[in-house]
Parts: sequence; C-alpha cells; structure tokens
Amino acid sequence: MFTDPISDYLTRIRNASKAGHRVVEIPASNVKKEITKILFDQGYILSYKFEETSNQGSIKIALKYDPATKEPVIRKIQRISKPGLRKYTGVDTLPRVLNGLGIAIVSTSHGVMTSKQAKKENVGGEVLCYVY
Repeated sequence: MFTDPISDYLTRIRNASKAGHRVVEIPASNVKKEITKILFDQGYILSYKFEETSNQGSIKIALKYDPATKEPVIRKIQRISKPGLRKYTGVDTLPRVLNGLGIAIVSTSHGVMTSKQAKKENVGGEVLCYVY
C-alpha cells in the first residue's frame, strides 16, 4: 500500500530513466493518466498506453532519450506537494520552472494541467511536480 501514489509514479519514471530502461509499467489512476498525457504533449516521453486489466489497470510509458548522448530527456522530475505538506498556489503565484524551460504540473478545479495552461485559464491549484 502506497501512502503517496503520485510520488511512487514519479519515482518509477525517475529510476527507469536513470537505469536506461525503454519502457516502465505503473499502476493506473485518473491523476496519473492525466500527468502521463501532459508529459507526452510536452515531449518528455515517446508514447504511452493505458491497459485496462482486472480492477485498476496499468500505464506503460516508453521513455525518451537523446539520440546523440543517450541521456534521458527527463533530467529531473520532482514532487512538490506532499501528503504531509500540501503546496497550493493562486493564479498570481504560479511557478515558472527553469525560467520557462521546464513545466510545473498543477491540479486545478478544471483538471490537471501545466502552470502555463492554468495561467491562461486563470485558475490556481495544488502544485504536483516539476519536470525538466
């Protein structure tokens, strides 16, 4: 039993990319599916596949590497808001990661989105993680 499933998700991606794995399989949830879609749209992963098994299902993620140096595209993936200390932010104080080169994933009342999208939609929320 995990106390923080999103942190487990991020750690599995981090460990697989450091180990040089091509594919990582993660237990699915709706929030994890939305984060996976954002990572794909922003170009941090090659592809993903949602597999519906018995009751929970799983997510298979194909990790992306730089063709020349074989370095993972995801340099750092860091959990910000934790179960013991939630980090909420308003629309005025949405974070910019690496001066706009990275992304901050935010859970808002309009769904899970990047901080740039949240600023466009004029909503704040819980800052889940930084990716760069």
